[in-house]
Amino acid sequence: MKSHHMNRRDVLRGGGIALALPFLNSMSRAVGLSGKKLQAKRMLISYIAYGVFDPNTPDGTSHEWSWYPRHDSGPITLNKASAPFETVKDSITYLRGLDHPGGYGLGGHSSGDVFGTGADMSGAEKTNNISIDQLAAKINGHHTRYGSLVLGSEGGTGSYGMARTLSHYGPGQPIPALAKPQEIFNCLFRPYTNQSVEDVRARLKREASVLDLMKENYQTLHGKLGSEDRQKMAEYLESVRAIEQRVERTSKWTDEELPKIDTKGLNLEASHHMPSEYMRCMYDLIYLAFQTDSTRFITFMTESEFSTSNPVGNFANVLFGYSGNTHDIAHKRPVEVSGQWEKWRAEQHAYFLKRLRDTPEGDSNMLDTTVVLWGSAHPHGSHSTKDYPIQIAGGNKLGFKHGNLHNFEGARKKPLSNLFVSMLNAVDAPTKKFADSTGELTEILA
Repeated sequence: MKSHHMNRRDVLRGGGIALALPFLNSMSRAVGLSGKKLQAKRMLISYIAYGVFDPNTPDGTSHEWSWYPRHDSGPITLNKASAPFETVKDSITYLRGLDHPGGYGLGGHSSGDVFGTGADMSGAEKTNNISIDQLAAKINGHHTRYGSLVLGSEGGTGSYGMARTLSHYGPGQPIPALAKPQEIFNCLFRPYTNQSVEDVRARLKREASVLDLMKENYQTLHGKLGSEDRQKMAEYLESVRAIEQRVERTSKWTDEELPKIDTKGLNLEASHHMPSEYMRCMYDLIYLAFQTDSTRFITFMTESEFSTSNPVGNFANVLFGYSGNTHDIAHKRPVEVSGQWEKWRAEQHAYFLKRLRDTPEGDSNMLDTTVVLWGSAHPHGSHSTKDYPIQIAGGNKLGFKHGNLHNFEGARKKPLSNLFVSMLNAVDAPTKKFADSTGELTEILA
């Protein structure tokens, strides 16, 4: 048969199981080959949409309500917008001028698609590539019950140019983000609700058998396919292997006791109509996932670049009584509302950093062993796809040094992927090159 005459049932036989399988990330035991507990080294990527407030001032200094605490390189002195980070100031660094050249050709509303991947989607790469969290999970995800956790305020994947997730397995494979607090809690701490462990094991065994059949089927088809179809099928088989690994690891983790969580103070009923409560709850769930060592790699898309179509886009309206939505703020940039908006976003993120800092771990605290990236895929106004605003926090025990702003504009230009290489190496996911990187971002390393 010619490749374009291939029997459609041969493809659908594999597609069904991929859709039917529950969303379960990579799983395995939280011990190394020696049987000893491994030191937890964690990573969070948190995204804010529509850029940040960073207006020009007559004297070239930073505006008192600017997202950045200063304009050019030097020690940080927090301003009104960044004041919530005062108690963790020694654990944060601001980076100006970093970006992904692969996103230059995308529209401002699409640049969020490549924030975690650095893929050149408007050039050499036809589809998105693997994200930093998934590369780390591929290398070290087997040490925890869940290889990674993918969160977003709006849920799902969105579509090309309108992503609602930061995470991607690889070519053309976005990972759906979870958005409902109760659903996330159940996924983490009650994965077998209304099922016995024996029922779960039986289901996983059936799914493993189907996956074996799928692989045999595609081996038979391989010789009948043209070169382009072979490439497509190779990518699909990679997805099958990923599902197979999740099934295998899920089976192993059914022998392990689930962590017991005190839900006091955790508002799992928080909705988008309660912006502060919702954001705090999402950050609380991230904290619990890290604290229980359920996973070590998490992404959180707090807003997508197309949030105007849902309640997330009206957070500013609910919080401050602003007549428009947050996207409207990004274009008009009224000082009073922009300042309040930046401070509110900082308060939510600082709340999480403080929780990590206040949790002892070994001879230090959780923030010192967690690297946290917080930022957006375009700067002040106009939805430019260059010079992303970036804050990096934590990881003091992982080789990072803090307390400064580093400006990489102009002749000092470096790709954001250099930061990704440093982050991956810090969490024991050895990486020499990621996307368009040219090395590590040595300026932030101790």
